[in-house]
Amino acid sequence: MTASVTTVSFAEGTAPVGDTAVFEIYIKATPERVWEAITDPAQRAKFSFGVQTQSDWAVGSTYRAGVPGVVDIAEGENLVVEPPRLLVQSFKALWSDEVKAQGTTRVTWEIAPVGDSCRLTVVHDQLPESANAELYGGWPMILSGLKTLLETGELLTTPGSLMYAMG
Repeated sequence: MTASVTTVSFAEGTAPVGDTAVFEIYIKATPERVWEAITDPAQRAKFSFGVQTQSDWAVGSTYRAGVPGVVDIAEGENLVVEPPRLLVQSFKALWSDEVKAQGTTRVTWEIAPVGDSCRLTVVHDQLPESANAELYGGWPMILSGLKTLLETGELLTTPGSLMYAMG
């Protein structure tokens, strides 16, 4: 008996499993370095379509993500903040009326050391039954940009990763 496996892929238009999309990568960097890249607005913009995420990174505090003066991307609350291993956030997409209508979802960043590297697992869950693929479709490019930046110091140059790149 062969199990059917479907890859969550924005490009292929495939949906997550149930209300959850899971993305896992390995990065040759320390958990502290990965945490810093996720929470520092300037570094975040380098691997996340030019989008800065602003917050004080305390439990119960809010965050806003966007390109100042260009586009608001998301907002939410920091539900769990345990540097450098766990960040859980509510996520309200703002970039279009279609994604705004999807409501609030949740994003979990889990960082675990593995030898001289770490495993980063991003779980985007509480997705509506017919989730707009734009809600979770950018994660592979964002995470690839993070890995590229931390391992090489270079920026990923796919068209999506440069969407809001400055200068």
